[in-house]
Amino acid sequence: MISSLALAAAGLVGAQAANAGGYTPAVVEPPVTVAPVVETQVGNWQGAYVGATLGYATGEKDRIGLTENGQLIDPEIGDTKIRGVNGGVHVGYRWQRDRWVFGPELSFEGGSVDDSFTTASGVKVESKLKSKAALKLKTGYEVQPNMLVYGIAGVANGKYEYKYGDYNDDYTANGYVFGIGVERQINERMSVIGEIERNQFDKEKVELVPGITTTASPSYTNVKVGLNFKF
Repeated sequence: MISSLALAAAGLVGAQAANAGGYTPAVVEPPVTVAPVVETQVGNWQGAYVGATLGYATGEKDRIGLTENGQLIDPEIGDTKIRGVNGGVHVGYRWQRDRWVFGPELSFEGGSVDDSFTTASGVKVESKLKSKAALKLKTGYEVQPNMLVYGIAGVANGKYEYKYGDYNDDYTANGYVFGIGVERQINERMSVIGEIERNQFDKEKVELVPGITTTASPSYTNVKVGLNFKF
């Protein structure tokens, strides 16, 4: 009996010694670190604003022919291509949906946008844009923080003057305007803008001298820079 207990005790001690020599600690997995999600800041464009622009307009050729009592008497005495410096003011309002920005704008422009020529008979002919008012819709997308790229589309009303020697005729033409622009915020209330606008007006009959008329079809492209101030 005593010898059996001794053998059992010896086996237990041997087993403990074997386990002590081959012990393997438990493997602890390191914690998984998740990088924080950083949201790109979106600029605040919503609200009312006013602004001013300075531009240079370049027109297309407007051929001038003479018609008397409905009969064409000279198909072309020359052509005008209005061009020149102009300034403008505008007011608008914008709504914003995430990065999309859209809203109406009312603008008024005027300046020295004209052209003239002298006919073979020595008569000076001049075409001049006196002013232009336009109602436009601007729709844009913020491509970078505080930078907006947008499209322009709307209707326009232009006041023109034609001179033929000592005679002149003022007329109004309706048309449309479209273009593209970019705007960069300087701070919360001020931003700089750059735009290219195409202005196309309907054909209008103009009386150069009593009984003699021509058909005016002015059009021009205006490149502008300016400032916006948000309320």
